[in-house]
This record gives sequence, structure tokens and C-alpha cells, in this order.
Amino acid sequence: MHEEYVLAVPPGSRRQLGMGWLWLGIMALLGSGVFSVLLVLSRTPYIQDIIPWINFFRTALVVHVDLSVLVWFLAFGGVLWSLNSTPRFMSLGWSALVFAGLGAALMVVVPFLGPGNPLMSNYIPVLQTPLFTVALLGFGFGITLLILRGMTANSRVGLYMEGAGALRFGLNTAVVSAAMAVFAFAWSYLAIPDSVTGKAYYELLFWGGGHMLQFTYTLLMLVAWLWLASASGLRLPLSPRVVSILFLFGLVAVFMAPLIYYSHPVVSAEHILFFTWLMAYGGSLAPVPLGLAVFYGLLRSAPASGSQRPLRSALWTSMMLFGIGGGIGFLIQGSNVTIPAHYHGSIVGVTLAFMGMTYDLLPRMGYARPNTKLATIQPYVYGIGQLLHILGLVWSGGYGVQRKVAGTEQALDGMEKIAAMGLMGFGGLVAIIGGLIFLVIVLTAMTKGPRVQKDTT
Repeated sequence: MHEEYVLAVPPGSRRQLGMGWLWLGIMALLGSGVFSVLLVLSRTPYIQDIIPWINFFRTALVVHVDLSVLVWFLAFGGVLWSLNSTPRFMSLGWSALVFAGLGAALMVVVPFLGPGNPLMSNYIPVLQTPLFTVALLGFGFGITLLILRGMTANSRVGLYMEGAGALRFGLNTAVVSAAMAVFAFAWSYLAIPDSVTGKAYYELLFWGGGHMLQFTYTLLMLVAWLWLASASGLRLPLSPRVVSILFLFGLVAVFMAPLIYYSHPVVSAEHILFFTWLMAYGGSLAPVPLGLAVFYGLLRSAPASGSQRPLRSALWTSMMLFGIGGGIGFLIQGSNVTIPAHYHGSIVGVTLAFMGMTYDLLPRMGYARPNTKLATIQPYVYGIGQLLHILGLVWSGGYGVQRKVAGTEQALDGMEKIAAMGLMGFGGLVAIIGGLIFLVIVLTAMTKGPRVQKDTT
């Protein structure tokens, strides 16, 4: 039997809550896009000389990363967890959205209120100001409430495993992984000695939980791959039970986190190293076999038609970028721009999967159907731009160009470095165009207003 890995969108309050999280995610992307323009221009040869405020480059980078990864990814998780929920604890769900939304809005405002004192800590960069701390805490509290509801109001998988049941199981594994991230952040906060301050403090604070969030994002992306595959007409060589086992493999590594915390102090080198190994080896347990099965389905499939085309193009580009990003990870030597090339590929793979799902969810949630032609082209524009951006970074990394710097700090003292970073800048601008096209498509559909559906919950 051909299984459909797609969930029905529930009517009423759960659908409205999912719409709220989708609006938060889209607004986060809109905000990150504004900051990304400044980012790319401030690192592009010759153009960078026109931009004198290099310190604002770092401030913009902090907000761009937090909005385009932390807020966008977890907000989209909120969409899926809300659609997968029962009508229980709806007040908790709305409270989560309010706190997360206020925290995200404050993140955007803080850089314009004075010097940001940016600190480029891994996973969650920060501005060292009280207001930005309040913003992060508010957003984090909202996500904690979202996770709590996701674990207590989730729909049953069902005794007889079907495609929808396997997707629900995948969403359940993602929410457990997110809960483990909260646990890791809390343990790190309590375990870091008072003597640790500055960048070292934030690196240790976000290290364990940041790795757990990467597992969460990956599990959500795998749900999106299965959804896009089914919605675009693919037949997958996987039974729902096998899919559930793969999701379980993707979750197993997460439960190693408490053991690492228990065995090695947060400030130890072993703590850092074991979480790195956990992500490097445990993070591939589910994506590799499931990705190969989807790729096999793509090769054997007939061409997509009509509204399936945007979903198929998003699936292709998502898998391409995620795979390239993972492969680049094995090329990392030292601290240079090869590192951002690696994680850019991975996170862009997740973003493209969520973009494709957004195209499919809009009409299911009652919004207008996106423009098919533009939505088909957009993932390729965004994906190719990001690919050029990544290749430029890898090329530059081979010449030792350092990460998280701009302007003269990049030491572009040869034509090879200039050409490589020029390719990076050109690819980044193309990707920005692709991102803007996505926002235009989605906001056009969303501003037409949702069709009213009767609340049967």
C-alpha cells in the first residue's frame, strides 16, 4: 500500500494557533532579511569600503542568526506541533506564542537603542545588553511553554502505524529533543562557575543545548522531507514502521546528553569534545538512510505537475544543500570560513524544507494558494545563491580567511581571496533575492486572508 506522509490540518483553535506561529516565523525571516543585506555588503570586496560601521556588522550578524535560525526554526516547529496537538491546554499554547513573539520583537528593536556589544557565541549569538537578555529569556520562556504543551497535548500515533502516524511520531521525537535542549541550557546555567565570564560563559552556556537544538531542527526537517515527498506525488520505499524506527535512531543520540553532563564538568574540554562527536556521528543516523530513500523516490518519480512543482523543487534543493553542508563538515581544519560554509549548508537545507512546507500548508490552512510559477523558481534561486555563497566560503577557507570578521579584518591581500569572497558576496545577494521572493509569495497569499472554517473542537 502507498502511504501518505501528510497530516490533516485540524479546524478551529489549533489551526488558528498554527497560523499564529507561521506569522511569527515569516516575520522573523523578514527581519533577518533586512539585517542580511547589511551583512553581505559589509563583507563584499570594494563594497565593504563604503560601509564604515564594522561593529554594526557583528550586531547585525547576531540578530540575523537569531531570527533566521532560532526564531524561524522553532516558530515553524510551533506550527507543526500545534497542528499535531489535541484541543487540550489551548491557553498554554497561546501564552507560548505571546511570550515568544514579544521576545522576538524585542530582539529586532534592541540593536537600534544603542551599542550592542555583540558577542559571536556559537549556536545563539548575543548582544551583551540587559534588554537583549530579556528578549532571549522571553522567547525562551515562550518556547518552553510550547514544548510543554507539545509533550502533553500531542495526538496519538495509533496502534496501526500509518503514514500520518509515522509523521506524528517524528514530531514527537522532535519535541522530546527540544525538551532535552531546555534541560541542557538549564544544567549549563547552574553548573558554570561564577568566575567564567564573557565569551567563554556564553559558549559554555549554549554548547550542550545548542547541539540538542540541531537534533531538533534535523528531526523537523525529516518530517518536512516526508511531507513534501508525499504531497508532490513520490512513492517512497519505506513503510511507516521503518520511518518510525529511523526517527527513533535520530532521537537516540539525544539521550546521551545527560550522560555527558553527568560524566564531565561543563567547563571541561571533554564536555566540548563529546558534544561535538555526538553531533558528528549521532546526527547522521536518521538523515542518511531516510534521505537516500527519498532520493531514490525522486529518481524514480514522474515529473511533478501543477501545485506539486514548488514542493518538488524545495525538496530537491533542501536535500542538495543539507548534503553538501554535511560533507563540508569533514573538510574543517582550524577556525576559518569553512565552518560557516558547513553550517550554512545544513541550516539552509532545513530552511528550504520549511519553505516548501509553507507553500503546501498555506491552502491547507485556508490561505490563498501561492503563485505556482514563482514558488517553483524560488527554491532554485535561493538554493543556487546559497550554494555559491558556500562555495565562496569554502574557497576562502582554503586560503585561511577567518570567520566572524569583516572589512580589513578579513585580510584580503591576494586576488584569490578577493575572488573567493567576491563569489561569496554574489551568492549571498542571489540568496537574498530568493529569500525576498519567498516573502513576497507567502505574504501575498497570507494577506488575502484565511477562509473561515467552523470550529468542531
